[in-house]
Amino acid sequence: MPIELRMPLLGESVTEATVSKWLKAKGEVVKEYEPLVEVNTDKVDTEIPSPVDGILLETLVPEGAAVKVGGVLALIGQPGEETTGDHRPTIGDERPQVAESIRDTPSAMRHTPSAARRSLGFISPVVAKLAAEHRLDLAQIRGSGLGGRITKKDVLAFVERGKQVIREQGDQAPPVPPSPEHPIPPSPNLIPHTAIRRRIAEHMVLSKHTSPHVTTVMEVDLSRVSAHRLANKPLFARDGVNLTFTAYFVAAIAAALKAHPTVNSSWTEEGLLLHREINIGMATSLGEEGLIVPVIKHADELSLLGLARAVNDLANRARAHKLQPDEVKGGTFTLTNHGTGGSLFATPVINQPQCGILGVGAIQKRPVVITDENLGDVIAIRPMAYLSFTFDHRILDGAAADGFLAKVVESLQNFKG
Repeated sequence: MPIELRMPLLGESVTEATVSKWLKAKGEVVKEYEPLVEVNTDKVDTEIPSPVDGILLETLVPEGAAVKVGGVLALIGQPGEETTGDHRPTIGDERPQVAESIRDTPSAMRHTPSAARRSLGFISPVVAKLAAEHRLDLAQIRGSGLGGRITKKDVLAFVERGKQVIREQGDQAPPVPPSPEHPIPPSPNLIPHTAIRRRIAEHMVLSKHTSPHVTTVMEVDLSRVSAHRLANKPLFARDGVNLTFTAYFVAAIAAALKAHPTVNSSWTEEGLLLHREINIGMATSLGEEGLIVPVIKHADELSLLGLARAVNDLANRARAHKLQPDEVKGGTFTLTNHGTGGSLFATPVINQPQCGILGVGAIQKRPVVITDENLGDVIAIRPMAYLSFTFDHRILDGAAADGFLAKVVESLQNFKG
């Protein structure tokens, strides 16, 4: 009997995942523990290994489709062994993504009002992207995948047929050159949402509808932090750790959360839920893909070296899509360093169900007035940054929020290492 490869439980509260890429094709030899399929959950890519040696007899879930925990992904057996057809995967929510056709699509590929519309079912990001690039109406394409789903192969075949029609038409209908009387109309192009962008959008809208957002801003003098970093960066490098400013900000946030435990909480209708652990998420950009928030667990228990090492590790694996599902869960507070792009200050959106999020602006050398014991008030050049704290006004009032942010500033300005 074939062995079923089932969707495992990848983390707490994970109920389904999306098949990103099959690493083996039907009929290929697989070894026990060899990566067989790559799945995505909560923006984290994870490889699922083969449970046995054998032949990949059948893949039951196409790339781009969601499958629930426990669902059958594939069948593994011996050469010549046949499948019974009784294995059924449990497919998750299916959301159609349709790219509309536009003006300069070949006539054989163009949507017409008389064309019968049909339910497209699940459209993978790869298919949606191809449709957008070639300006196709997916309703015109007949799918050959599981349950009639449209595959990448179907789209490419459709495009090739369209090119053939164009070649056969030749110059039978020469185009009309543009003129003031017949200008070329603008051609909108729909870019389908990626799975990551859709999740981000849903989470941001949920947050805005859930919490009354208020932002308070303070500036911080990073002279001591900058001097400490300059002096210790070579020492950290010997341990293979890049000492970034992020480690200092995480340390300051952890200290402030210990001093103001109400900020390390979540709102519930029954009461305020105070979190015992201080788990700080750090928003990490994935470029055009979006962003992800890996979590530094028990941040208050780590030294600066430990924090720097955690920051390096999580950020690098986040950009390489190598995080585990549990590493993006359990955060009690979030840090976003928007200043890396030159932004001075921002009003970040709360990462639900947390109480608040701290934004760090660009570090700039600016003239500021300081008080010297001997000279009095003098103008000095200092590395300054704006810190913006967005908080849930159901949990905190202005005075409490300012007290927390002031503690962050104090920790950074009086940093002793």
